[in-house]
Amino acid sequence: MGGSPVGDGTLSLDGFKASATALVKRWKEIEVDESLPDWTWKPCSNMGVPSEVEGYLALEGVYRYRGGSQEQIEENDNSNGADVVECDTWVQSSSGNIHVYDFHVVYSHSYKVPVLYFQGHRSDGQLLTLDEIKQDLPSDSLKVLSESKWTFITREEHPQLSRPWFTLHSCATSDWMKLLLEENKVAYEEQSLRYLPAWLSVVGQAVGLKIPLELHCRP
Repeated sequence: MGGSPVGDGTLSLDGFKASATALVKRWKEIEVDESLPDWTWKPCSNMGVPSEVEGYLALEGVYRYRGGSQEQIEENDNSNGADVVECDTWVQSSSGNIHVYDFHVVYSHSYKVPVLYFQGHRSDGQLLTLDEIKQDLPSDSLKVLSESKWTFITREEHPQLSRPWFTLHSCATSDWMKLLLEENKVAYEEQSLRYLPAWLSVVGQAVGLKIPLELHCRP
């Protein structure tokens, strides 16, 4: 079902589609923060012909307030009333004082690993610069970007949309994914399906995107 195994830290195209399908399904099953939309699968054609495996994962319409002002949209309050919304919380809102982000996970045929593409824009549609995006990131994400030897942001053409997007470079992904899967003792036959949740738990830190722990648990 998941394509070839990923003992070397890479992922086959079939494995990418299987892991993406499992992630979309699991995301809908768990109680994800209502401030985040659902991951969806965007099918693509191959040489103009619809393909069963060509496509990418998308998390679109993620809103974040500017200036550190956040809003919690949960209706249920804890009885102690002590809830505080952290400055790196992502929210959805119709307010104009926000930046809107889209995240796409695209399969790299060259590296045989997933690659995160993302972009942000103002409510009027104007795209954000890299400096503006970094100002939106929580301090933990900036620390990851400054200290990590494998994670850095570049600007490249989106393979499916043929437009420039920001991306996290993927040159060392297979190396640290091999270590991550071994460290978490993911069963060899399950590695394809577990690949994307494990991968997102790492790359999400670099862009301030929090991934629920429940995503890694078996249903």
